[in-house]
Amino acid sequence: MIKEYYRPKTLSEAEQLFKMGDKKYVPLGGGSLLSRSKEDLCVVDLRDLGLNRIEVVGQRADIGATVTLQQLLESEFAHATLKEVIRKSATLNLRNQVTLGGYVVSADGRSPLAIALMAMDAKLIWHPNQETQSIGDWFSLRQPRGFWIHAIQLNLNLVMDYEQVARTPMDQPILAIAAARWPSGRIRVAAGGYGSAPLLVLDGPEDGGVIEAVRNALSASGDEWATAEYRQAVGQVFVRRIMDRISSGLQSK
Repeated sequence: MIKEYYRPKTLSEAEQLFKMGDKKYVPLGGGSLLSRSKEDLCVVDLRDLGLNRIEVVGQRADIGATVTLQQLLESEFAHATLKEVIRKSATLNLRNQVTLGGYVVSADGRSPLAIALMAMDAKLIWHPNQETQSIGDWFSLRQPRGFWIHAIQLNLNLVMDYEQVARTPMDQPILAIAAARWPSGRIRVAAGGYGSAPLLVLDGPEDGGVIEAVRNALSASGDEWATAEYRQAVGQVFVRRIMDRISSGLQSK
């Protein structure tokens, strides 16, 4: 429940609120998630701080924290697979409300875009000191490095692919696998569909052992939605297909 609401017009105004320390202030983007919270929250709406821009510099995209999922889907740099993952993550109405920063902060293990971002090794840039935090570090610790996320950085010099299985096409995944490959040969694989956060399966210089890594990573994944054995079997099929595609270059950047 939102108890107090602030909408500063400048960065300095927003900073002063977070520096006061008399209350717990929470940054707010689209509001769709915080509005359902049962806690009494003092929220600071960041929408007027110019964080709704996407800048592409060379092979890097800097995505402002208040960029909506729909803005990201419509951006020129987002390739077909990333667009499809975004569509699986929320309906059109929600995509127009949910900000990327808010999505990342509240994501769990069944959040498709978060699983893809884990595979892509996205970076969070925190205000005010522009401190960089890997998305894997955020999901492991959930410890902010500043007042709010200023931007999310994506490396565009890679190929990424994704597969999931769910009860319906728009339902949360029961199992999802995402993998990214860099020109250097680096491979990063993430899994989801259960648990409190996406799981990093593999991050290494080559894809050797990736099937075994997926099997091992999913060995304790059983829950009310699926057994660990089911997820292991499907996960190995998914990662084989994904690795074939990204290794042969069929997945566009």
